[in-house]
Amino acid sequence: MKKKLNKKILLALSAVGPGLFLIGYNIGTGSVTTMAKTGAEHGMTLFWALFLSCVFTFVLMVAYGKVTIVTGKTALNNIRTEFKRGWIIALYVLVSLIIGELLALIGVMGIVAELVQEGIRMLAGGLVVHTFWIILFFCILLYLLLWFGRYQSFEKVLTFFVILMGLSFLVVFILVKPSFGAIAQGMIPGIPDSPGAFGLVAAIAGTTCSAAVFIMRSTVVAEKGWTIKDLKAEKRDSFVSAAMMLFLSGVIMAVAAGTLNVMGIRLENTVEMIYLFEPIGGKIAAFILILGIVGAGLSTIFPIVLIAPWLVADYTGRPRNIHSTSSRLMILGAFVFSFGTVFLEQRPPALMIFSQAFQALILPAVAIPVLILINRENLMGENRATLRENVGIWAVILFSFLTSYYAIIDIF
Repeated sequence: MKKKLNKKILLALSAVGPGLFLIGYNIGTGSVTTMAKTGAEHGMTLFWALFLSCVFTFVLMVAYGKVTIVTGKTALNNIRTEFKRGWIIALYVLVSLIIGELLALIGVMGIVAELVQEGIRMLAGGLVVHTFWIILFFCILLYLLLWFGRYQSFEKVLTFFVILMGLSFLVVFILVKPSFGAIAQGMIPGIPDSPGAFGLVAAIAGTTCSAAVFIMRSTVVAEKGWTIKDLKAEKRDSFVSAAMMLFLSGVIMAVAAGTLNVMGIRLENTVEMIYLFEPIGGKIAAFILILGIVGAGLSTIFPIVLIAPWLVADYTGRPRNIHSTSSRLMILGAFVFSFGTVFLEQRPPALMIFSQAFQALILPAVAIPVLILINRENLMGENRATLRENVGIWAVILFSFLTSYYAIIDIF
């Protein structure tokens, strides 16, 4: 019975392999920081932005997965070859995503290091380990995994981190006992009239309905080796992935909304979450929260450092080989960037919010090309977009312009 149950669980997880990869990428310290800050400062008022972002994430994941399966080509390669001067759009997306992800990597690793530092202090009776050594440890560990591992092994590691993250946030939700009345009251949609509110809307969209997710979606679907007969599986995988993103992000926002917001406490630093939740849920809740956020961070670092070699392979149409010399050098370069918070004065959460808002600016350049590609008869044949898919993608495009406008307001 135990063997059968384990087999069923493994089959269920393998059925959503690419989805798990993207959950691991999407629900990282950027999401935790953004959702917790939003919940603490504005309750659940901006939950509408999270809900729409997850719905539109599902729409574009299905679209990019479908185009990749039918054409046999990944996203940037399709954009570069199927459009007149498409190389300009593809190159813009490639460069913008790499810059955005390197900024995010600095913030992610900084937050993970600070949280591990706090966890060591709690367990070792006040011992303080410098964040430089913690970052160096994780860089060496993850680089060795990437040096020797294959995509299938990354899926297994990410599955562990995603499960750890999800269980940790659920346990914290139960331990801190947030005010359900405050959560329900804050569900009325709106945009608060306060500084930074527009930036938070853009950051919610940037961290959830992220341009990188859809470009990476195309690559991980190709890595999975799915064909036309897997179109239904691709859609189911997209739904599970988007639904899990909504659930986990909503739980994080609700925990902050039902506790910190009720107490009138603002959140400026991710490590502050530990100090603030410890009196509410005790040291156990604080330590589990550390585990959850570190799991979220480490699950995000994997896809981030793979972005540059995968995007370059996508753009050029070459085979994806992370064990090639050029790929290993790009991955090593990304890990060097992860030491940024040791030398920068800017706090990691501020870098994360900025990088997520920056991501929102790239979304229109990703949404418009897939609308054109998925409707081309010579490219898609009988698998062209349905009316429902077209309406969904048009809605994403309008949403992308709105959130880009909010991002520009916040940045400038």
